[in-house]
Amino acid sequence: MTVSTERAPTGAPTDRDPIPVTTVQTRTARRENRVPRWIFKLISPIALVVLWQALSSTGVLSDDTLASPATVAGTAVEMWDEGRLQEAIAASLQRVGAGLVIGVGVAIVLATLSGLFRRGEDLIDAPMQMLRTVPVIGLIPLLIIWFGIGEQPKIVLIALAVIFPLYMNIYGGIRNVDAGLVEAAKTLGLGWFAQVRHIILPAAMPNALVGLRYSLGSAWLALVFGETINATAGIGYEMNMAREFFQTDVIVVCLVLYALLGLVADFIVRLLERTLLAWRPAFSGA
Repeated sequence: MTVSTERAPTGAPTDRDPIPVTTVQTRTARRENRVPRWIFKLISPIALVVLWQALSSTGVLSDDTLASPATVAGTAVEMWDEGRLQEAIAASLQRVGAGLVIGVGVAIVLATLSGLFRRGEDLIDAPMQMLRTVPVIGLIPLLIIWFGIGEQPKIVLIALAVIFPLYMNIYGGIRNVDAGLVEAAKTLGLGWFAQVRHIILPAAMPNALVGLRYSLGSAWLALVFGETINATAGIGYEMNMAREFFQTDVIVVCLVLYALLGLVADFIVRLLERTLLAWRPAFSGA
């Protein structure tokens, strides 16, 4: 009787050797040891502030040209203690809030009608495409003539700045919905309203939120110009008064306020994206 023996390939596991098992413990440990992302996000702003302070301390930047970060911080504390910052922020937020409510409402209605209905597109889209090329800031003289120099022209200016980017993104989102999904919904017996609710609007939501982020940026930009129209309160009013007296520290404080409020608004929209688009996994970077 012949017994044949075969040698296992070199490096192959045998009965005496444990089978190597690849685990993710090392990879997980590496991820846990990584530096948090928020630290990297702070590196660039902190480096710019340090460079700015260094240039001011060495005399490269004079206070007449640009106040140092230390001076700006001191001015911000003084304005806060006097109540000027709170009053300015409250006035500006009221204007932006009113303009956003009007602009978002109008944009949603027009984009929905234009995106869902061909007749709506024929009646709405062409005028919107023409008007969006008109500089909103160029409308300030007309707004003053139509609404005076009170709060109305400021709010209307912000609303106009919000309408067009939001309209374009919602309209594009609706029209870019996969036709195959709509046909599948029809095959399953979904009615028109059910198709809009369960297929079209959810698919257009990512574009709508992108448009909202653009609109918020446009709203703050329009506010800067709007508060030059005979404003008696607000961040823009403080900037204009500081310009008259060459107070660069106050101007920088106002600019930082605009930036911080814009970041807060963008953060809120990002939270909405995570909530409303939780069903839609997306690439988050390598």
